[in-house]
This record gives sequence, C-alpha cells and structure tokens, in this order.
Amino acid sequence: MKTGFLGILAVVVIGALILAVSALFTVRQTEQALVIRFGSPQMPIREAGLHFKAPFIDNVVYIEKRILDLDLPAQEVIASDQKRLVVDAFARYRVHDALLFYQTVGSVEGAANRLATFLNSSLRRVLGENTFQNVVRDARPQLMGQIRDQVNGEAQKLGLSVVDVKIRRADLPNENSQAIYDRMKTEREREAAEIRAQGGEAAQRIRSRADREVTVIIAEAHRDSEQKRGEGDAQRNAIYAEAYGRDPEFFAFYRSMQAYEQGLKGDNTRLVLSPDNSFFRFFNTPTGAEAAAPAGGQPGAGTAAPQ
Repeated sequence: MKTGFLGILAVVVIGALILAVSALFTVRQTEQALVIRFGSPQMPIREAGLHFKAPFIDNVVYIEKRILDLDLPAQEVIASDQKRLVVDAFARYRVHDALLFYQTVGSVEGAANRLATFLNSSLRRVLGENTFQNVVRDARPQLMGQIRDQVNGEAQKLGLSVVDVKIRRADLPNENSQAIYDRMKTEREREAAEIRAQGGEAAQRIRSRADREVTVIIAEAHRDSEQKRGEGDAQRNAIYAEAYGRDPEFFAFYRSMQAYEQGLKGDNTRLVLSPDNSFFRFFNTPTGAEAAAPAGGQPGAGTAAPQ
C-alpha cells in the first residue's frame, strides 16, 4: 500500500510540475509577447519577466522590441532631369503595436517584405520629382525626411513605426559615370592646354623683355666703356703732350724705351738693322743725336726679317 501511494504521489508531483511549466513563460527585455488562445490573439505583454498562460491552450508568440534593419537591393531611379541613378537605401523600424503587427503581417519577414514595397515606391516617387543635384548634394536630408514620413504613414497600418530612412549610396550607372569622367577629363585637358598656352605667352613676353633689357644694358656698358676709354686716351695724350713740352729729350728717350720693349720682345722675331740706324740712336749717343749719314746711303737704312 505504501509503495502504491508513493507512486501515485510521484505521478501527481510530476504532473503538477508539467502543468506549472506549461503555464509559465518568460519575456525578455528585448521582446514583447502575444498570447494566442484558440487562434485568437490576446492583449500583448510588453513587461519583461515571468508570466502565466493557460496550459495546453494558449500559445506564445515573441515579437522583437528592438529596432530592426531593412536593407534594400540597389535599384535604378530616374531623376526629374532625366538622369539615371543607382540608389542603395536602407531603413530602420520597430514594432509598436504587436497585436496589429501579428494580425497584418504575422512575422518579421512579412513586415520586411511589405516595408520594402513601400520604401521602393516612395524612393521612386520622391527622387523622381527632384533633380540629380538635389538628390546627391543640395536637398538630401530633406528628401530622406520626406521618404521616411511617407513610408511611416503606410507602416503605421501594419503596427510598425519607421525610425529612419537613409540613402547609403546614390551614383550614376557605370556607363554614365564613364561618359561623365571622359567629359570631365576632356574639359580638364582643355583647361590645362589653355593654362599652358597662357604660361608660354607670359614666359615669351618675360624672355623678350629680359633680352631687350640685356641688349640695352650691354649697349650702355659699351658706350660707357668707350667713353671712359676715350677720356683715358685724351688724358694720356694730354700727359704725353705736357711731358713733351716740359722735356722733349726725356720724352723722346722714354718713348724709345717703350719702342725697344715692344719691338724686341718675343722669341720668333729678329731685326736686321745697321748699327747707326735711328732706332738705336740712344745706344750710340747718350743724347740720342742722329749720327752722320755714311757716304752713298741714307742714315738708318736696314732690313727687318721676321723668322
């Protein structure tokens, strides 16, 4: 009897434990729970902790409370100025109404598919009403806000709230980019050629001015040098004339010494002159007086023979 009672008690305890486990569920901080009773959802549970449900009757569906990401594949959009753009966009959203979310889309995958449709439509509509320059540079933040508001208006019907919409990249297609690159390259090459031509013109102008200034400076230097040389020659001649006037004999002697120095220097020239030639008069007499002419000839006759 005692053994049978213990067995029954063990079965009751185990059944109670199974019943308690099936009646309890835990909600994490990052989740919210929706109790489903006979296929009908009940009020969502947003508080984290331990909660109760009807065992074997209720099912629990967990739904994320955190912000979720939605990445879209790159798509081509035509702007209002007929320029094609390849747009890579993404969105962030959260579930703010778990009951409506479960009733409309049922899962995160379903929500992502619906939101992707809304986002694609809004991107094409908003970007198609603006120019390429506005999309890429001038009005990008405003356009993102406009797209977010439009998508959020549709997402509210699904129990979702769109936090942000961003364009990660907005570029021209590869063939357009290459054409624009070639056009920019041609334009830059034209500008470079124009700048080089202007630089060559300026260089030639500077070079011509420098050459003219060099010519003028050289001419002025020659003029000044000739003037100085003429003045020096005039002073020299004046000195010579004054010296000759003071002492003609000494002047003649000095000039003869200079003539000896200039005429007798060098190794390859010989002078063949008679000893009584006037050129050597200072060698014959201290005063340099002319010697008497020999009979039958002129005084000072001789022949110079360079060797």
